[in-house]
Amino acid sequence: MGGRRPPVKENPHRINSEITAPEVRVVGENIEQPQVLPIRDALRLADEMELDLIEISPKAEPPVCRIADYQKFLYQQKKKAKELKANQVKVTIKEIRFGPQTDDHDYNFKLKHATNFLKEGSKVKAYVFFRGRSIVFKEQGEILLLRFATDLEEVAKVEMMPKLDGKKMNMMLAPKSKK
Repeated sequence: MGGRRPPVKENPHRINSEITAPEVRVVGENIEQPQVLPIRDALRLADEMELDLIEISPKAEPPVCRIADYQKFLYQQKKKAKELKANQVKVTIKEIRFGPQTDDHDYNFKLKHATNFLKEGSKVKAYVFFRGRSIVFKEQGEILLLRFATDLEEVAKVEMMPKLDGKKMNMMLAPKSKK
């Protein structure tokens, strides 16, 4: 039985003889000013420096090519992508569930938790869950969520007003940006 070979991973950039444009704009660490050269002169220049000619902007007119060590270039690209990913803000959503007839003690307890979540930078999804016939209290649920939003207006802004979705009435709160 012949096993299937994994597909060969193709280079994300065209390098050296793979570049098809007749003229290229050459940039690099050892080149003071970008210059437009015929492809054979650019390849010769890269060869003299014992480096690769890498097409970094194929859609430009003429295409932009960098003279650099290709493996080092790929490593730096991966490193930049990793740094960008590390700097991204991860948004977490915390859920707070109410019943249509939540009493004051539970309400205050949940309000305190929501305040802490918002101060940490998390979004809060507050919802009232209607069980069985409690759906007849949907106005009470909406009033409860609006009261919740009003009590949190110093630390949060309403992203989504209360909306009935099946047996749940949802509302989304996001932390106010710190100025």
